[in-house]
Amino acid sequence: MTTTLAGGRAARRQTMRRIRPRRSPAVPLLLAVWAGAAGVLWLWWRNTPAISDDTGRILNAGRITGLLAGYLMALVVLQMARVPALERRVGSDRVARWHAMTGRYTLFLMLAHIFLIMWGYALQSGRGLGDIVTQTVDSINQLPDMGKAAIGSGLLVVIGLLSAGPVRRRIPYDAWYHVHLLTYVAVFLTFWHQLTTGNDFAVEPVAKTVWYVLYGSVTALVFWYRILTPLRLNLRHRLRVEAVIEETPGIVSVLIGGRRLHRMGAEAGQFFRWRFLAPGMRFSSHPYSLSAAPRPDMLRITVKAIGDHSTRLRELEPGTRVWAEGPYGALTAQRRSRGKVLLVAGGVGITPMRALFETLPGAAGDITLLYRANSTQDLALWTELAAIADERGARLMYAVNSPDGERPDISAETLGRKIPDIDRHDVFLCGPPGFAQSVYESLRGAGVPARRIHHESFAM
Repeated sequence: MTTTLAGGRAARRQTMRRIRPRRSPAVPLLLAVWAGAAGVLWLWWRNTPAISDDTGRILNAGRITGLLAGYLMALVVLQMARVPALERRVGSDRVARWHAMTGRYTLFLMLAHIFLIMWGYALQSGRGLGDIVTQTVDSINQLPDMGKAAIGSGLLVVIGLLSAGPVRRRIPYDAWYHVHLLTYVAVFLTFWHQLTTGNDFAVEPVAKTVWYVLYGSVTALVFWYRILTPLRLNLRHRLRVEAVIEETPGIVSVLIGGRRLHRMGAEAGQFFRWRFLAPGMRFSSHPYSLSAAPRPDMLRITVKAIGDHSTRLRELEPGTRVWAEGPYGALTAQRRSRGKVLLVAGGVGITPMRALFETLPGAAGDITLLYRANSTQDLALWTELAAIADERGARLMYAVNSPDGERPDISAETLGRKIPDIDRHDVFLCGPPGFAQSVYESLRGAGVPARRIHHESFAM
């Protein structure tokens, strides 16, 4: 059974009013991050006298790594704050990659800082490299706020280990998610020793003020966007499950009603993080894309059962309260810069592509959708896609495995043959990371500039 939730021409008119093509601010933001790191190094340089011996070199290396680790910790938390300027302009998947990379650098710098500082302290006390453990215990017992810093550092190590790819793939998403929230606690605990034992902040009151402002601003953003904004959204819109409909075996659509949903600011191509207040699901928050253009009285998500949370969705009862956070994601019409558009979806990546397929303005022949699935039975929402294609004069193609399991060819040559003017298209791409990377390389080989390939990948 399928269900159609269409906005039709009205949705396209609304999308057309919103289209203001603009480029991602990722490059300016990265330059600002590097400028901040340069400022941290300048602080160290300003407060560092001549270094004359090995002990001084080791201690100063520890100072540098500590300052940089403290700076990056603030960025790690900022990247978790779900600031709309990042989530909707840069893209949630890109911000997530930044967060993971920054977290790794922070962990390595923190461990290097601990090792180098304790080694330097041991040398100052007439001890050697083999006495680092003893020196660390003494420092924790004698220096202010070092006990809290030790606990915070331990938490960061545990979080880092659980976030490593091989480990992360073996633990439930909900368990990882809730452990990951301890990052806030860890950063709070490690913050104070930076000011009480850090030489640079002791001799530079302005630097201490800047550090307070940095961490205070990040804390305010977290409080505003992770607590107050979702609270306001859900009190205002009162979301509830209206119906759960099986689209194909293993794939369901959840219709979600509420008040004044058009004021949520959601666009086709975006997603929310959903928490369904039903038994066994209250403490689970998962990201699912809108699978149809938002309507004033209804939102829809379409989900494939690939885990405990997604499998339980079919059991939701009408009237179940829903807690949502969002909208997030930068895969929207605002990325479009050309008249012709190719949409490429892999698996359940079809959900944001289906919404865009319906709403992106264009004349007959301007919009093409390529849908990759393992079999024709896995082509979720196909009836709706076909109806949209017929109504709009759009082109709809699918790529499925052959009966013997052979994968379809989505190479640069094939794409160029099927869509001869592909190099003059904007491309919107969504699917699992491996699929997205493979198609991205094929598109580049077919002559599509990187700036016109707009993609989000997902992995659960």
